Amino acid sequence: MTDALERLRTSLSNAPVIWKGDYPYFVHPLTDGVPRLDPDVLAAVIDLASAAIDWEQTDVLLGIEAMGLPLTAPLSLRHGVPMVVARKRSYAMDGEVTIDQTTGYASGAMHLNDLHPGERVAIVDDVISTGGTLAAVLQGVERAGASVTSVVTVVEKGEGMTTLKERFPETAFTSLVTLRMDGANIIVG
Repeated sequence: MTDALERLRTSLSNAPVIWKGDYPYFVHPLTDGVPRLDPDVLAAVIDLASAAIDWEQTDVLLGIEAMGLPLTAPLSLRHGVPMVVARKRSYAMDGEVTIDQTTGYASGAMHLNDLHPGERVAIVDDVISTGGTLAAVLQGVERAGASVTSVVTVVEKGEGMTTLKERFPETAFTSLVTLRMDGANIIVG
């Protein structure tokens, strides 16, 4: 796993940085979909995420649109566990749970479908900053009658993870790496 972690850290450290006003923003294929994703980096993330999830306690994987999808699909294939997607579009299906999500940069509704009471859910997502999206999704899963056993995020940036751990102490939270910006420098831990 050390090699996989090093591949991920190196990839993030070498990500381009763009400026949005006075804010430096790293751009990475796992968090933004551009530039192109090296399959060795994706394989590393899938290996690391696979090791972080208790598969005996997981009935369904949940990916958050959009960047959670390339992470949950290979995990679903590898472990034979079905996946669902937290979508930004409503399908008005029976049992659909609508959640309001607010992040540091956006707000809007998301929709959960095909979660059943008693199911044990593992959530896989690309990045956690404020924790707003994940908090809303966790509450939505609870409203569907399911429970979240674990949350795996590729990148932890900001204080959101700490807040979520305090707010949802029964859920196992894992981040594969931590990241912070120091001007245009990306510091990966």
